[in-house]
Amino acid sequence: MIERLKQLVRHSAVYSINSITEKAVGVILIPLMTAYFTTGEFGNWDLLDNSVNIMADVLLFGLATVIVFFNNPKEYPYEKKSSFFTLILFLLFVSSIFILLIEAVVTFKLFPINISESIAAIVRIAAYIIGIRAINSFILGKLRADERSIHYTAVYSLKLFIRTGLMVYFLLFSEEKLKGVFAASLISEIFTFILLLPVLLKSITFKFNTPALKASVKIGAALVLSTIGFNLLNLSDRYIIKYFIGAKEVGLYGLGYRTAGILNMFLILPFTLTLLPATYKIYKQKDDKRYFSKLMTYSSFFFVWGFVALSLFSKEIVRMFGQNKELWSAWSVVPVVLLGYVFSGMRLNASLGMMLTKNTKYIGITTLIAATVNIGLNFIFVPVYGIMAAAVNTLIAYILFYFLTLVKSDKFYKIPFESRKLLVLIIAGSALASIIYFLPALNLFISIAVKLAIIISFPFILYLFNFYEKAELDILLNRKKLVDFAAGIFKKKENDNKTDDVMV
Repeated sequence: MIERLKQLVRHSAVYSINSITEKAVGVILIPLMTAYFTTGEFGNWDLLDNSVNIMADVLLFGLATVIVFFNNPKEYPYEKKSSFFTLILFLLFVSSIFILLIEAVVTFKLFPINISESIAAIVRIAAYIIGIRAINSFILGKLRADERSIHYTAVYSLKLFIRTGLMVYFLLFSEEKLKGVFAASLISEIFTFILLLPVLLKSITFKFNTPALKASVKIGAALVLSTIGFNLLNLSDRYIIKYFIGAKEVGLYGLGYRTAGILNMFLILPFTLTLLPATYKIYKQKDDKRYFSKLMTYSSFFFVWGFVALSLFSKEIVRMFGQNKELWSAWSVVPVVLLGYVFSGMRLNASLGMMLTKNTKYIGITTLIAATVNIGLNFIFVPVYGIMAAAVNTLIAYILFYFLTLVKSDKFYKIPFESRKLLVLIIAGSALASIIYFLPALNLFISIAVKLAIIISFPFILYLFNFYEKAELDILLNRKKLVDFAAGIFKKKENDNKTDDVMV
C-alpha cells in the first residue's frame, strides 16, 4: 500500500503545480481587480465568472469522468479511439448548438431583462468561453484518465500564464475592463485548444461508436445532475446574497470564499484529479478496502491541517488579496467555509462506493438534496444575518452532503473508514482554527510565531489521542525512514502498479 500511496501523492503533487500557479495568478489578479473595480463591480465579476464555470461544467456532461471509466476494457469493451472520436463529436455538436442559441439571443435581444450593449457583448464572449472550455476539459480528461499528469499540468499552466498576462494588460490599459477580462479568458481557451489538438488527433479514429455514445449518455446524465447540484451547493449563495443584500456583500463574500479556496486549490483539487484513476485500478484487488480507508484518513489529515493553517492566517491573506479596505472584513467567513471544504474533500473518499460501482445517479441525488437545504437556509437566514449566515449554511450543507454520501455508498460498497480518527481530526482541527476569532491584537512577529506554534502543534495533539498506528510511527519517528519515504514519492519504481505490496 505504501507504493500505491506514493504513486497517488506523486500525481497529486504534479497536479498541485496547477494550483500553485493558479493561486500565484490570484495574487496578481485579485489585488488588481480590487484596485480597479469597486466592491460591487468585483462582486458582479465574481458572479459572472462563476456562471461561466457552471455552464461549462454542465455542457461537458460528465464526459471527462466517462473517459476514465472507458479505460477499463473489462467493463466497457469499446474501442478507445473510436469512442473518443464519438464523444468529442457529440461535445462539438452540443457546444455549437449552445453558442448558436446565445448568438441568437444577443443578436435579436431576447434577454428577459434589459441589459446594456457592453453586458450583451460579455454574454457573447462568455458563450464561446463555455463552449471551448467544455471541449478542452474533455481532452484534459483524457490526459487525466491516462495518468499523464505532467502533460496535463504543462498545458494548464501555459493557459494560466497567457490568461494572466492578457488580463493584466486589459485591466491596465483597456477602457472596458470587465469585457477585457473575459476576452482574455476566451483567447487563453483558444490557445489551449491549439495546444491540445495533437492529443486529440492521436486519440481518435474516424469511426462512429454508437454503443460507446449510449453508455456515455447514460453515465453522463447522472454525473451532470451531480454537477448541477454541486454548483448550486457551491455558488447559489452568491445569487441569493446579491438579491437580498446587494453586489457589495457579494464582493465581500466572494473574496472570503476565494481565500478559503486556497485549500481546494492546493490539496483537494489535485487529490480529486488523481483519486478516480488511481482507485479504479485497485478496485476489487487484494486489500482494496484497507487502501481506500487509509486514503480517507491520510487525505483528511492534510485537509484539516491546511484548514487550521489557512484559518489562522485568514486576516493576512484577505488583506494581501483585497487592496480595498472595505473588503478586509471578508476574513470572518474564511474559517467556516474552509471547514466546509474539509467535508467536501472527505466526501470525495466517501463517494467511492458509488463511483466504483457506477451508481452515479445517487451522487446527483445526494448533491441536489444538500444544495436544496443550502438554498432554503440561505433564503431564511441571509436577509437577517448576512454573509456569515451564508458561510454557516454552506458548512451545514457540506456536512449533510458528506453523511448522505457515506450512507448511500455503504449500500453499494462498504468501506471500513476509521470514523474515530476522522472525528478526532475534525474536533482538534476546529478547536485550533477557532482560536483566530479570540486571538487578541499582537505584534506582527509575535502573532506569526503564535500562529505557527499552533499549526505545528496539530500532529502532536493527535498523538495524544492515539491517532497514529505503530507502522506509521515507525516511519514518522525514524528520520532516515521518513526522508526515504518522502524522497521515494518522486522516484517511480518498477512495482508501482503491482498490488501485492506490504500493507501498513
